[in-house]
Amino acid sequence: MTDSPASSAHAADFARPHWGAEALWQALVPLLPGLSIEVVQQIDSTNSELTERLRNATRVQQAAGDRRGGRVDDLFPQLLVAIHQTAGRGRLGRRWHAAPGSSLTFSLALPLRRADWSGLSLAVGLAVADALDADGRHIGLKWPNDLLLGGSATQPGRKLGGILIESVQVGNERAAVIGIGLNVLPQPTAEADYGTAALAELWPETTPQEALARIGEPLVRALLEFERGGFAPARDAYARRDALRGQRVRTTDATLPEGTAAGVDTDGALLVAVGDATRRVVSGEVSVRLAGGQER
Repeated sequence: MTDSPASSAHAADFARPHWGAEALWQALVPLLPGLSIEVVQQIDSTNSELTERLRNATRVQQAAGDRRGGRVDDLFPQLLVAIHQTAGRGRLGRRWHAAPGSSLTFSLALPLRRADWSGLSLAVGLAVADALDADGRHIGLKWPNDLLLGGSATQPGRKLGGILIESVQVGNERAAVIGIGLNVLPQPTAEADYGTAALAELWPETTPQEALARIGEPLVRALLEFERGGFAPARDAYARRDALRGQRVRTTDATLPEGTAAGVDTDGALLVAVGDATRRVVSGEVSVRLAGGQER
């Protein structure tokens, strides 16, 4: 672990042993050598902080004329947890609102030495869902990056959490910054128009610290498996939690009319059935919405 500050304004919070950072570090460092874990009281965005650190490492290398791929420690894995995140970000620039102590918000930065990252957000969502809901009865996944609680054949459920993945080039390496936000206690968010959920509905006494302890190791193992084999090996497991499959959906792509979600492809693309044809929707191209007009 490290006791260095997260930034000049946010000192690492190791006076809070109830977060279990030491135990988590001991569990993860055999999988991610060189890992550092920081818990900070408040920060704007854990993703923004880690992407800026990586970009700064790139600027330092360029200023020094280093074209060999950078210093070894520039790409050591970093896990940054915020007790209160003031400007969390979601997909398509949405804000992630969270009251202090009511959410688990963290980001993990690490190099992923795999050329094709297709389906990475789905693999991450699956790892988190499996860690929190092993029997698969309560948590569903909505393509491409949401975790939902509850749901039925006609409604995919209420938003429990979300995933934001960013890529930063550092020398010859590409690092992933994987941000995860989970509602632990009930609270409003920017997407409350279609309903939000909280982990406390499953575990009334749960805390953000306990959620992190459950998620940490399964998430890292899933990332290492993705690095080796991509999304395809996880496709069947994802299908069992797919909250959109069979739902009528529409997208913001004018060339793709309403259709029925028909699962995901081996690379994580959303499949939409339109008549006798099946169209592929790739993450980043469009937004997926329920046919009734609510954005989900």
